[in-house]
Amino acid sequence: MAKSKNPFRFALRAAAFLCGAVWCSACLDEDTSSIVSPDDYFRSEEQCQTAVNGAYIPLKSIYIFRYMMAVEGVTDLASVNGSAQVDARLLISPANSGVGEVVWQYGYIGIRNANCAIYGMEHSDLNQEDVFRLLCEAKILRAYYYYLLTSFFGDVPFYEDYVRTVDDLKRVCSLPRMSAIQTRQTLIEELSAFAPRMQQIPTASETEHRCGAAMAWMLVAKMQMWNKDWAGAMTSLQKLREIYGPLSQYSLEDIPFRNKNTQESIFEIQHAYEKGGLNYSSNCASICMPHPRAGDSYNYDGVDIPELGNEAVVWAPIRPTSYFANSVMPEAAGDARRDNNMVSKWNGHKFSRTWMGPKFWCPLMYASNDSNNYKVFRYADAVLMMAECLCELNENEEAIACLDEVKTRAGLPVYGPFKTKEKLTDEIRKERARELFGEFQRKFDLVRWGIWYKFTTQYNTYTDVQENIRPCHEYYPIPDQQVVASGYQLDNNAYKQYGL
Repeated sequence: MAKSKNPFRFALRAAAFLCGAVWCSACLDEDTSSIVSPDDYFRSEEQCQTAVNGAYIPLKSIYIFRYMMAVEGVTDLASVNGSAQVDARLLISPANSGVGEVVWQYGYIGIRNANCAIYGMEHSDLNQEDVFRLLCEAKILRAYYYYLLTSFFGDVPFYEDYVRTVDDLKRVCSLPRMSAIQTRQTLIEELSAFAPRMQQIPTASETEHRCGAAMAWMLVAKMQMWNKDWAGAMTSLQKLREIYGPLSQYSLEDIPFRNKNTQESIFEIQHAYEKGGLNYSSNCASICMPHPRAGDSYNYDGVDIPELGNEAVVWAPIRPTSYFANSVMPEAAGDARRDNNMVSKWNGHKFSRTWMGPKFWCPLMYASNDSNNYKVFRYADAVLMMAECLCELNENEEAIACLDEVKTRAGLPVYGPFKTKEKLTDEIRKERARELFGEFQRKFDLVRWGIWYKFTTQYNTYTDVQENIRPCHEYYPIPDQQVVASGYQLDNNAYKQYGL
């Protein structure tokens, strides 16, 4: 394979090096006999970049269809009616943690890899200015994994040490939960210290679209909002405003996942697929395309869609709820994003029901190899975050101006004069639903607002969800085997309250 700076396109040897002999057998099918320690490895910028690349690899294992079910399909906006997956049915418990086991395992592998890269660069003989960009990148990735883990599990163990020995491993495995607020605050302070020294450019301008200042500011703002530091988040979001400028310059046509590394993007999960060649793909499109596909044809739910080809595998699909399709984003509203978010017909032919739209489809997909990039953070998200922060700070006119920036691009009427904070808050939340539908954020938003249980119970249409949902499900449980491995330093007390 040719060398590339793209962190998702390089030999797995680098990941094996980062995991080390202690971890490698559980993660990769690799010969570990030639693995060296960071003390012997970080002798060139190229070696440092290879190490940082290893911190990207676990993302490919997290962003799978089950993760999409967990964070988008068990909310007020979408459900996965008929799926047998425990995540779609909320049959979640410490003994059967579903995709939680995947997020936990690969989230902490990502943290270990980042810690190793950071330790190696900080203790190398290289000029620190020469590796500054890569050191920042590794710290951004570490912060991202902790952001994801705290959003998904709540309080989680926190460490920034390089795991060198089995004794180090035992110590880390026995760490208890740490307050998510404290974890975020630690990372906010760390990222805020170096982000101003990075080149202030959009992610699309970064070499190979790697994490840069824009990703750092976005993460800081996200974590500040979780911690309800509205003024601090506004300061971080203003940095993004300086980098990206007016939202109006970015086209709605760039939003579909198939359009990769567009100018508005802040962070995307990189994918590519070629038959017989490069294969870095996931499978979310398999639950986002109309179902079923007839035989070997390009007929999906009775409608011919030649654009999707005749080789795709489609599974029990995630679908918009009637609440989202009829109340939040009704067809008659004239929203330019609607036909991308959901479809009830194609080329003039009606489907049997409303499906996820072409925003998520993968044209000419082979089997379940979804080669789209997954949009995780976009600038429109940051603009709506500004609206939310300004509303919380009672800067209502400025909040409405940010809200209208997103509405205007979508062809919707402006919000109008301020009435009450409650109504403005409700509209900002609905606009986040319209703009960011399916972009791996809805459950996190609802949990952060304290309304996930209420809204999911009220609007999710899957009967199994209605029967199984408990308030403790707002966060996933830590897998039982991890609790045992910690010597019971970890706990699932919230689940015990409900007999789970």
